Amino acid sequence: MTTRNPEDLEVQLQTAADELKNLETANDVKKWWNKHYYTLGHKRLGRLLLGQSVERLVERASGNRGDD
Repeated sequence: MTTRNPEDLEVQLQTAADELKNLETANDVKKWWNKHYYTLGHKRLGRLLLGQSVERLVERASGNRGDD
């Protein structure tokens, strides 16, 4: 759960996800990771890298994990 504004978080996640689609080399991924690490953190970036959707990451951040 985060205290960050969900709309801001969603915009940052969507930007990172869009950039991720255009990466071709490991060095590109390294630059992308360094660019977004401080705003999104390693867990969110790892989840994006593994293919989790932006919508799911925003859900996780809001604390609504769909467990009920």
